[in-house]
Parts: sequence; structure tokens; C-alpha cells
Amino acid sequence: MPKTIFQKIIDREIPAKIEYEDDRCIVIHDIKPEAPVHLLIIPKQPIARIGAATAADEPVLGHLLVTAGVVAKKLNLANGFRLVINSGPDANETVPHVHVHLLAKRQMTWPPG
Repeated sequence: MPKTIFQKIIDREIPAKIEYEDDRCIVIHDIKPEAPVHLLIIPKQPIARIGAATAADEPVLGHLLVTAGVVAKKLNLANGFRLVINSGPDANETVPHVHVHLLAKRQMTWPPG
């Protein structure tokens, strides 16, 4: 199976503006931001989508959420932020590699989408 754009970014084959990185994930700035702060929190272990995740993926998925909090604190997002995970074409998933969108620095509306 060919590498996703995220795997190419992780492997440094494609450049990206990296906000944070550790041994399990990378956090990059979205190239088409929907908010003044729009980051993508991407696991280095590829998981096609949340609907394909298994119990074995729980540690890495939990790490993505903890990382969101770490990055939000680093960026002083005390007023709040939104996390979004798209799964499948009806949810506007464009890359088949789980990632969490972190959006902030604007008032969010409800319902989203």
C-alpha cells in the first residue's frame, strides 16, 4: 500500500511546519486552516481510520488526546479548543490515516459541520 501524505511527512519526504513531535506522534500545522490555530495530531503508527481501530490501538489513540492537551497548554489555549476526528468519506476524511484536528482561537459553533 502506498504511503499516505502523513507517512511521507513523518519520514521527512514532504516538508511540514512541525509544532511538536515525540516518539509516538507528530503535530503539524494544517495547510488549509479552518481556524487561527489548526493543528493535526498524527500518530506515527498508521491506523486507517477510527472505524478500523482495534483495542491494540488504544494506547496510541489515548496518547493523541493527551498530546492535544500538552500542545494546547504550550500555545496558551486556556479559552478552549475543539478536537475533531473524521472517519470515512461522509465525514470528509481526506487522508486514510487517523489524525486529530485541534482548532482554536475563534468561537466555535454548534452543531459543527
